[in-house]
Amino acid sequence: VQLQASGGGLVQAGGSVRLSCAASRTPFRFNVMGWYRQAPGKQRELVATITSGGSTNYADSVKGRFSVSGDNAQNTVYLQMNSLKVEDTAVYYCNAVYLGTGYWGKGTQVTVSS
Repeated sequence: VQLQASGGGLVQAGGSVRLSCAASRTPFRFNVMGWYRQAPGKQRELVATITSGGSTNYADSVKGRFSVSGDNAQNTVYLQMNSLKVEDTAVYYCNAVYLGTGYWGKGTQVTVSS
């Protein structure tokens, strides 16, 4: 299983970024896909997840600004990030779960400048 994330970069505060993650070499469909992030000196934290049934979950800090979506049949997940803040700066990791086993992508850097 390989998860490949893309779409990170440098953006000004108030701007938007869309992250994408696609899984390859997967003979199954994930139960849950989503995004986590890790800022310098901090622990990795949940950002947003979406289940195969379409249920979503968000960290309080991103509710109303970020939107997670996905295509379960294609094992892809997206994160639309709007109204970005400097504190959203982090490495964003794609995550996928199948029958209790988690898989991680390598991460993509998002830097929000003031």
